Order: sequence, then structure tokens, then C-alpha cells
Amino acid sequence: MTIIDKLRAAGCVFAEDEARLLTTEARTPAELDTMVQRRVDGEPLEVILGWAEFHGLRIAVEPGVFVPRQRSELLVRHAVTLAGPGAVVLDLCCGTGALGAAIATELGDIRLYAADIEPAAVRCARENVAQAGGEVFEGDLYAPLPASLRGRVDILVVNAPYVPTDAIALMPPEARDHEPRVALDGGHDGVDVHRRVAAEALNWLSPGGHLLIETGESQAASTSEAMAHNGLTPEVITDEELYATIVVGARG
Repeated sequence: MTIIDKLRAAGCVFAEDEARLLTTEARTPAELDTMVQRRVDGEPLEVILGWAEFHGLRIAVEPGVFVPRQRSELLVRHAVTLAGPGAVVLDLCCGTGALGAAIATELGDIRLYAADIEPAAVRCARENVAQAGGEVFEGDLYAPLPASLRGRVDILVVNAPYVPTDAIALMPPEARDHEPRVALDGGHDGVDVHRRVAAEALNWLSPGGHLLIETGESQAASTSEAMAHNGLTPEVITDEELYATIVVGARG
């Protein structure tokens, strides 16, 4: 059985592409066999490779870290349109730091900060935002950030968990079994973390700043409500091609 056949039998939709990537990255036949078996066993391809492609970048990925999704391109795209020269950008719940790294690549002249509660994610983020000179902090939401950032953040991007707790069991095994639950579980309706982010956003945003949160189509109204309740003017933006939804909250 060929590698493509093994991957296809395991349910890999893009078996040909995955076989090519695994073959290219493997240094020996034995390593290739191990990598293929890991994929057949359901481990995310990006974790096996050690990187994910996002916005034209190779983003370092470790086991136990949330793998950046292509749908997050929508959030990056709108952050770039809103950020001015020298903008202060904060990537909160940053995971691998893919969003911040992508925004920095597009704009160049920004001051980038990122934070996550997961130690493995922080390690990846520090590697991925290094070229942008970004600073990465470890801790829960705003807690680890320096007080000097208060009121200075122009663009606050957030890809916090938004899967309702009861829906996690329905996720693909590669996400459910291999990504940290803290990066997936958004609480009973998927919006618990969004409410916590919105509750403190005004303390950190600059005048005219924006909070951008990736959310689910069914969670968008609740995410918007959380922003409006905390003094932001929300706008829901969707992209059917990416199957993506974000809510942008503007501070007056």
C-alpha cells in the first residue's frame, strides 16, 4: 500500500498533498514511516511537520498547541486595514503567534505584543514573532501584560476558544484529541472568553482602537453583545469562502 493509500484509508481528504509534504520533510525512510503512522493515528499534519503554513509564513508548531486555521486570514486582513503606521498590536490568546506574525509581515512598522496561558504556545509564539521584534507574555488574558500598555493598544486581535463545551466531542479527532482543551472550550455557549476579553478591552485600547475577535457564525450575536455591553461599537464580518466570521468592535 502506498503512502497516499494509507493516508486516504485513514480519512485524509488531501492525501496526495500530505504524502508529498511528509516525503519532503522526512530525512530517512524510517522517519517517513514513523511520520506516516503518526498521521494515520490521527495526529495533526502540522504537528508532525513541525510547522503550519499561514499567510505565506511557516509558523512553528509544537505538540499540544492549537494549529492556526486558514479561516483566521479574515481577522488578519481586517486588522491590516485598520492599523496605521507604528500601530501597537496585541495578539491575545495568541497560540503560536500566527496572527501577530502575519500582521507584522504585512505592515512591518508596528509594535507587537502577544500573550497566552499555555507554556507550549508561548514557546512557539516567541519563535514565530521573533523577526518582528515582538514581546510574548505567559498568563491569563491581560494579567501578564505590562501596565504601560494600558490605553495604548490600537489593534487587539483575539482568536480565543469559541466551541461550546458540549460540541467539543463532535470535533475531528485531530483537534479534539491533540489540541489543548483550553484552546477549544469556549464554555456553555462558546462565548465565555469573549465576554472576559470584552469586559476589560476599554482599559487597554487606545482612543479609536479596535478589538477584533474570531467567532462562530452562531456565536457572532453573543460576541457582538459582549462588545456592545462594554462600550464598543460592534460589526459582524463574514467570509463564505473561508467559512469565517469575526466581530470588530470600535472604541470611540
